Amino acid sequence: MNEDLRFRIHSLYVYPVKSCAGVALDEALLVETGLELDRAWMVVDETGEFLTQRQRPRMALVRPQLRPHDMVLRAPGMLALHVAYDTVEAPTRVRVWDDEVAAYDMGDLAAQWFSDFLGQRVRLVRFDPEQRRLSSLRWTAGREALNQFSDGYPLLVTSQSALDELNTRLAAAGRAPVGMERFRPNLVIDGGDEPLDPHAEDHLEELEIGTPQGTVRLALVKPCARCPIPNVDPATGTPGHEPGDTLAGYRRDTRLDGAITFGMNAIILEGVECVLQPGMQGRARYKF
Repeated sequence: MNEDLRFRIHSLYVYPVKSCAGVALDEALLVETGLELDRAWMVVDETGEFLTQRQRPRMALVRPQLRPHDMVLRAPGMLALHVAYDTVEAPTRVRVWDDEVAAYDMGDLAAQWFSDFLGQRVRLVRFDPEQRRLSSLRWTAGREALNQFSDGYPLLVTSQSALDELNTRLAAAGRAPVGMERFRPNLVIDGGDEPLDPHAEDHLEELEIGTPQGTVRLALVKPCARCPIPNVDPATGTPGHEPGDTLAGYRRDTRLDGAITFGMNAIILEGVECVLQPGMQGRARYKF
């Protein structure tokens, strides 16, 4: 590829249970649907409709720990819930946005744990790996990109420079800084010794990263429009007005009819089964 920009992987995150807290990783396996275990589980109501922090901001307080054979979920006032990777119960059908998909119910214990914490009757489900849920072909230029329970794309890419710019603006307005966890990225990039321009990812077409297993190539296909979730304080589960109000002052995106955007949705062109790690170097090509 024509080299336009050098970057480095700053950090990697997965969100095993959709809309619950994320997990920072020292390494992440790239699979067809994104990073392994990302949005593999989801909380649904009694009708099978997905729940997120939009309706239940307390979901931000559910913190996963990934262990070799199971995931441990912890939340304030709750005993730990252990969720085995190799165990599911009854098959079911659930809805995430406009997609009705096959899934597996995780059983009554998990359902009761989440119901008690969220204050309504809910179930925990796991994505059925036989289900093919595709990103919008309009944005992927006809390329098929598989997802589990993500909003619509396998990966979300942000830059540390974008967060730095936001926090500079928040400080100028006398407001507290925010962390990257509010934006729920999978891959955060920076420029290493030379900082990237703020929101450099907006203008990149493709990322290429060399790994011991081979080359990873990611196409950045759609700006990520922002709902109110970044306004939820991840430490308290309390919604507010920032950083949304500040972003509205400078991040309205004409590509999405004026929606507020932060980060770019990405699809995988090459590199399934490669392992990504913070510190890995990459190169990127600008869009023309």
